Amino acid sequence: MQEKPRRAKRKSAKQAQPRIPEVTPVIASGATVIYPSQLMPVLATEERDIHAIDEAAVSDLKMLAVFAQKPVNGQYLGELYKVGTAATISRMAKSPDGTAHAIIQGVARVRLVEMEQETPSMRGRVERLDDVVKRDLELEAMMRNAVNTFQRIVTSNEAMPNELSLAVGGISEAGPLADFIAANLNIKTEDRQAVLEAVNVNERLRLVLDLLKHELEVMEVETKIQADVRGELDKRQREFILREQLKAIQKELGEGEIAPELMELRKRLDDADLPPEVRKEANREMERLSSIPPISPEYQVARTYLEWLADLPWAKGTEDNLDIVRAENILNDDHADLDKVKQRILDYLAVRKLKGGEMKGPILCFVGPPGVGKTSLGQSVARALGRKFIRMSLGGIRDEAEVRGHRRTYVGAMPGRVIQEIRRAGSNNPLFMLDEVDKLGMDFRGDPASALLEVLDPAQNHTFTDHYLDIPFDLSHVFFITTANLPDPIPPPLRDRMEIIELPGYTEREKLDIARRYLFPRQLIDNGIPEGLLTVTDEAILEIIRSYTREAGVRNLERELGGICRNIARRIAREDRESVLVDADKLEEYVGPKRFRWELAEEADEVGVATGLAATMVGGDILFVEASTVPGKGRLILTGKLGEVMQESAQAAVTYARRRSSELAIPGSFFEKHDLHIHVPAGAIPKDGPSAGVTMATALVSALTNRAVRKDVAMTGEITLRGKVLPVGAIRDKVLAAHRAGIRKVIIPRDNENDLLDVPDEVRRDLEIIAVEHVDDVLNAALHPERRQEPARIAAAASS
Repeated sequence: MQEKPRRAKRKSAKQAQPRIPEVTPVIASGATVIYPSQLMPVLATEERDIHAIDEAAVSDLKMLAVFAQKPVNGQYLGELYKVGTAATISRMAKSPDGTAHAIIQGVARVRLVEMEQETPSMRGRVERLDDVVKRDLELEAMMRNAVNTFQRIVTSNEAMPNELSLAVGGISEAGPLADFIAANLNIKTEDRQAVLEAVNVNERLRLVLDLLKHELEVMEVETKIQADVRGELDKRQREFILREQLKAIQKELGEGEIAPELMELRKRLDDADLPPEVRKEANREMERLSSIPPISPEYQVARTYLEWLADLPWAKGTEDNLDIVRAENILNDDHADLDKVKQRILDYLAVRKLKGGEMKGPILCFVGPPGVGKTSLGQSVARALGRKFIRMSLGGIRDEAEVRGHRRTYVGAMPGRVIQEIRRAGSNNPLFMLDEVDKLGMDFRGDPASALLEVLDPAQNHTFTDHYLDIPFDLSHVFFITTANLPDPIPPPLRDRMEIIELPGYTEREKLDIARRYLFPRQLIDNGIPEGLLTVTDEAILEIIRSYTREAGVRNLERELGGICRNIARRIAREDRESVLVDADKLEEYVGPKRFRWELAEEADEVGVATGLAATMVGGDILFVEASTVPGKGRLILTGKLGEVMQESAQAAVTYARRRSSELAIPGSFFEKHDLHIHVPAGAIPKDGPSAGVTMATALVSALTNRAVRKDVAMTGEITLRGKVLPVGAIRDKVLAAHRAGIRKVIIPRDNENDLLDVPDEVRRDLEIIAVEHVDDVLNAALHPERRQEPARIAAAASS
């Protein structure tokens, strides 16, 4: 075997090159490339190839051309490459099934000029491609480098026979050397074909050297990987032997084996699918625990820590239900209205469904008055997504450790509430509701709001580090929802990390719909009222809304309905099972006398009393501003527990009135001889904000000019010294409050007209809404044009 190639080369050098027919049979070799002087077995199963071999076998030269095929969809079944190899048939035999077995030997490179025949066999016109070689020192150096590198590969690769190393050393020509090496390397078909097409021997050898270099690098990496694997196996075997020896030593010393609870703990850690960093820390702490005597206080500390690591859901979560229609039905069944929130949840599900993979959970903040369904909406979202639901109340929390935990150096240290709730849920992607985020406190123990920055920041919470665990826990899959009554108390950095979604108060019709669909049926079940025994009419529910509750939400409404149900339950307990119909006329019998006057418009118009609109933590509300003039020295008296901003609004209103005194027919000396008193009732309740500016100006001008203010007009807006009316917030809540109070006309700043799009159509139809730019417009709409009987003090001031 070692001498055959050498003799073949000498013989081919002496004799003339074999003649190649101009037209010769052609066979397709798929992914196989044959080189000149290479022997290759051929198994022909297709009719065309069998016919081609038969034709070549009976010809004088017994020669055919072999061409590899181009790949199509990973299979080498495409068209033929243009460069192949002319080969002679050394031996041929046929099987009983008709297939042909042949051994062919490459003769020379050929180019397929054109195909002469496709059936019954392929025949093509070919031309010989002779080698082009430049013999110089570089070629000799490349040959030596190729031989040495190939021999290194043969030595390192156990699958390659050592005879190849000897055979390659006996080849003295550069072209055959490159062909021999390419034929025996484990390379891709495309690379083999590139070597075959390289007619320039120098370029061919360079190409082979590149392939040798790549193959050598791959083998070195494989060798390193195998060495690492063997080293890891050896390390594990060593650890196993050492542990067995340790067991034997402990047994001899009477210490016994590792405690069963530690074995159980180790098994729980193994089953927890810990991340690599956590696994490293757990192994270190486990080894430390094994060396601590059980009677030591440190033993329980370390064991508790490991139990926390084992119980946390590091890689365990629920699969989201991405059925948009189902989610929409659940949200609509559980809550009426709230279209913006529902739309945002459905948007998240749609994006998650289109992406088809993991994405960071959104961080939403529901802002709205009490009783509008913020917390229950979170539960519905969790049910729609198919996630676990966690609720954590932040109201009154003042210690940062409540969020991020205590360090293990403290006695009785535990993780923060976030990690505790995640562990309790048993899922790393629950829906986590942080209730009352606007009521966080702060004292010497830290700022919980600052600790929440990391929790609610999508760019950071994938490495949230609890002080107790002291290792990162991934919160990026958690769907965080926070709730608040007002956005202003939330610290700006924390507010910036959340998507604020406002949940405004309900209209009367919406409350009626909610009471009929949700509240009343729930109270019937909660109080054990049999079906059909109690009926409450829509008129009665509307009367409860108007005369027994004054709220943006429906919490008190449900409470009143519960009172009716309890009254009926008391009758049923006395064996009185007669069905009851509760209408508006019978309400006082069940829930007592009315608590609120609904129609404020029935009251008489007064001088110096204007109706304003305010935003509170329980939604919009109306307030009254009273103004009066008394003899004095020109002082401004403000009462009603007004905040600094509201006091400044009153001062601006006074300045406006003094500036417009001539147009308003107010004597110039009047302000120097009289005190102005502005009072906002409900004096025990703090009030602040700029939106009462126009209301104060209206009440003040009414008192100064003795023109009555229309009681069915409510207003809101900030005032400037020049009388401009500036925009304010919470227009929807304020308009709803005016509608609840029976107001017929609402005055708002011109720049707030776009906010009316959020006001329900039924409310806008019931109200006349006037958009103004100047206080003069407010006075024209709110004040009666005629004066009432002029007070004696104003007449005296005018005469003086």
